[in-house]
Amino acid sequence: MSAVRTPARFEGNESAVAPPAAPESLDGTPAKLRTTPLNAFTIDVEDYFHVAALSSAISRTSWESREFRVSASTERLLAMLGERGISGTFFVLGWVAERVPELVRRIAAAGHEIACHGYSHQLIYTQSQETFRDETRHAKQLLEDLIGEPVRGYRAASFSITPKSRWALDTLIDLGFEYDSSIFPVRHDRYGMPGAARSPGTVESPSGRKIVEFPMSTALFGGIPVPVSGGGYFRLLPYRFVRAGLRRINERDGMPFTFYLHPWEIDPQQPRMKVGLLSRVRHYTNLDRCEERLKRLLGEFRFTSMRRVLQANGLLAG
Repeated sequence: MSAVRTPARFEGNESAVAPPAAPESLDGTPAKLRTTPLNAFTIDVEDYFHVAALSSAISRTSWESREFRVSASTERLLAMLGERGISGTFFVLGWVAERVPELVRRIAAAGHEIACHGYSHQLIYTQSQETFRDETRHAKQLLEDLIGEPVRGYRAASFSITPKSRWALDTLIDLGFEYDSSIFPVRHDRYGMPGAARSPGTVESPSGRKIVEFPMSTALFGGIPVPVSGGGYFRLLPYRFVRAGLRRINERDGMPFTFYLHPWEIDPQQPRMKVGLLSRVRHYTNLDRCEERLKRLLGEFRFTSMRRVLQANGLLAG
């Protein structure tokens, strides 16, 4: 059975994505931004050595001995968001939370939503259902113990909820997650659900139950969905192209987008691994430009947490 998707209703105006109450203050924001939708700003909290593109050169057994760089980069992101009065959603890897619990508490104390990025950053379709369930339960509980409140959102490592791992949606429902942000409606060698809905809505699991889905954002160019939602696409594509794509989503489609980034993407001094050309291009291109691009983006669009965007659009209770 293929996933059945019920999209939210987006009218293409401010009432469809009404701003949440404080602390989402937009004082000092240029007037033109006040008429644009609120979008979800998200960070996948992991270190450079967790990335699938570098897995051929970095074994899991070596993680403990690697230089730990995620804290410093995440702190820079927190400062950047704090300066602009933006709160976002941080999808935290359980492995990271276990080793730097103070970082998780710091993110939460700064007013950001804590969500789950799994535990070991393994592709879901390479895991057994039992392993995935156990790891995800452990990561969720770990985060909840640290912040003292429920963790409601989930994003898979490398967006690895695909047609062959849709069973993971049932696991997420069983574990009490209210929303997922793992489905990427594109074709890719590592992830993707071509033809999946582009707008936030509900998706049906193999058991027939439903969970809210905020898919990774794509813009239509010539009828083709092009990924413009952040990460490597943000670094590889020209900034003006990404901005144009995000504006199409807000203005032509009248719906919010989600933007994502990893702390290691603003860390050009990270160790360089000997990997293949494709992996080098994906991981290292424009690391030295990413932070300045991000600052520019934050001034051109309106952002809040993913949960608040879903609440504002009637997909989650608020």
